[in-house]
Amino acid sequence: MSSIRRAIISVYDKSGVVDFALGLKELGVEIISTGGTAAHLSENGIEITSISSVTGFPEILDGRVKTLHPLIYGGLLSVRENEAHMQEVAAHNIGLIDLVVVNLYPFEQAVSQPEVTLENALENIDIGGPCMVRAAAKNYVHVAVVTSPGKYQQVLEEMQASGGVVSLQTRKELAVAAFARTSQYDGCIAAYLTQSSSSEVSFSNQLDLSFTKVQELRYGENPHQKAAVYAAAGAKATGLLKARQIHGKELSYNNLIDADAALGIVQEFDEPCVAIIKHTNPCGVAIDDSLARAYDNARATDPVSAFGGIVGLNRPVDAELAKTMSDVFLEVIIAPEFSKAAQSILAAKKNIRLLELPEICNKRSREFELKRVQGGILVQDQDFQNIRDINFRVVSKRQPSADEWTALKFAWRVCKWVKSNAIVYAKKDRTIGIGAGQMSRVDSSDLAVEKATRASLDVTGAVVASDAFFPFRDGVDVAAEAGASALIQPGGSIRDNDVIEAVDQHNMAMIFTGVRHFRH
Repeated sequence: MSSIRRAIISVYDKSGVVDFALGLKELGVEIISTGGTAAHLSENGIEITSISSVTGFPEILDGRVKTLHPLIYGGLLSVRENEAHMQEVAAHNIGLIDLVVVNLYPFEQAVSQPEVTLENALENIDIGGPCMVRAAAKNYVHVAVVTSPGKYQQVLEEMQASGGVVSLQTRKELAVAAFARTSQYDGCIAAYLTQSSSSEVSFSNQLDLSFTKVQELRYGENPHQKAAVYAAAGAKATGLLKARQIHGKELSYNNLIDADAALGIVQEFDEPCVAIIKHTNPCGVAIDDSLARAYDNARATDPVSAFGGIVGLNRPVDAELAKTMSDVFLEVIIAPEFSKAAQSILAAKKNIRLLELPEICNKRSREFELKRVQGGILVQDQDFQNIRDINFRVVSKRQPSADEWTALKFAWRVCKWVKSNAIVYAKKDRTIGIGAGQMSRVDSSDLAVEKATRASLDVTGAVVASDAFFPFRDGVDVAAEAGASALIQPGGSIRDNDVIEAVDQHNMAMIFTGVRHFRH
């Protein structure tokens, strides 16, 4: 196994490259370099060979073409034990290259800027870098490739300990990392160009996903399952992954799933809102000018389930509210801000996690939803149906009152976040009872009433939201018997007339939305 005698260094991120190059020079390695990297190394007293002196051709087109030349790629791709290759190399006076040190133009960083233009994005697409990386990685049996400054020390120490040799095992590991990097890079470019070409969700024939690990989690859904959280490579941090944990032990998989559900609900409302989540379902939601009152009303919906829940709030948490929340065990609280006094009060609970997300009121970014199934993956755009875009249609004889209209729209916004089959009983600013995830809609109706009764809440005059149509009149009968006065649902059942007739018999009001909100 030969030692490294000749290297090419061309990096955008120049952190650590001077020390690495000095170490290579001490081992007798000739360094070929390009453009800004060559100038940077020269300025730091490191002798380099310019790429132009190797190729006999100047860097052209504002540096777009520098390394794309047979004298470079012959040196990278030649198989050393292949006699024919070595004869060709000698015949064309091609010098072998044993090490490639390249990191790429910062495309991901460029497109993460809100003001980025398409022109600027295109200028940050690296061409020569990925080509050299792929060539070296393909020929890793003979060539080492380093794509991250984090690997400089490891490679240098191995060379120093072995007389300039990088082991085959290390070269293979470096090649794997190199191909992963170019794959990630190309995936980010494809994703950006797809998104910038249309405001509509586009399902391409090829789905390439590129994510970077943010951190490993305490465990998955259960303690025997391992888990980690990844962020979309190249995208600016948004949503839950931009939240800053300011207190508490490490987050688990379930904590993040539930916190994301809480975040989604409070983003539905411009008014001060509190959502309490348990196992991805809201067990209480309320709005009020006073966040403390909203919390009390949300918790009152189902105080038993609120124990050990996740709380989302779209306004800052002050000391008064923190004191109220500290009276019950909560897993996670996510809010735009916690006052110092609130932090001090809540931090006394060592097991609670506090997440700060100043941008919590920002609307959710348009992203795909992904779900793994055996052998493949399901992809859909998110349920971004805005209540302002719904054509509400009164189908009952009785028109809803003004208060009923307010309550119906509130219930409909909450219902969107409840697992199907979903039934939500609500007043104009709070939930009263929630039936989630039952196998039949009437079961969900019964459960919602049971929850309200158990919490000693008065269902009289409440409204009911259903995420899908009532297939039979039984759900309406349950609501009427409980004392509800109005309903909101998509409509579209072959028995709609029977359901409307039941509503009219009970002198209730009912609205059709024409929109379904299944959530599985």
